Amino acid sequence: MFSGIVEGMAEVVAIREDRQNKDFTLRADFCRELKIDQSIAHNGVCLTVVDIAGDTYTVTAMKETLDRSNLGLLRVGDWVNLERSMKPDALLDGHIVQGHVDQTAVCTAKEDADGSWYFTFKYEPRGGGLCTVEKGSVTVNGVSLTVCDPTPDSFRVAIIPYTFEHTNFCHIDVGSVVNLEFDIIGKYIARLMQSYMK
Repeated sequence: MFSGIVEGMAEVVAIREDRQNKDFTLRADFCRELKIDQSIAHNGVCLTVVDIAGDTYTVTAMKETLDRSNLGLLRVGDWVNLERSMKPDALLDGHIVQGHVDQTAVCTAKEDADGSWYFTFKYEPRGGGLCTVEKGSVTVNGVSLTVCDPTPDSFRVAIIPYTFEHTNFCHIDVGSVVNLEFDIIGKYIARLMQSYMK
């Protein structure tokens, strides 16, 4: 489990295709603290460390993950947001994040807010609680954020300078594809309501 509080970014230094899977090798500041089998969220996608070499480590993404997220679009030199899994005694500074990306969205607007930024994202509505609500939580590329101005297929988020500088929001522009994980509580409520209405 994660909180959506990004620890830092990693640079993609190599990508290897293995049938329908892709192995991503990344360089991260805390690489020497990692161990094999450890779970790390990459742009919000929970992946397992399978190899460590010096200041780099490797994770594998299967076809389902590549199809559902923006990881399949990564190229060498790209930067991804990282968060290691929460410890049981950690403060929940963001919100409950599983590391299970629901789908992608496209940035349709980036507005300067006199020191901060507003980003608008558009996604394909799919039902089942995959939606946003005003002042609710959403995870964008692994970053826990508060929703502004939701519509049935879009929402805005406000990004403060610290978040902009310490996550890959600094690389997001109009047309960029991002990962979304909708609020798990909302998804469960939607599923229960569907069951009761049958």
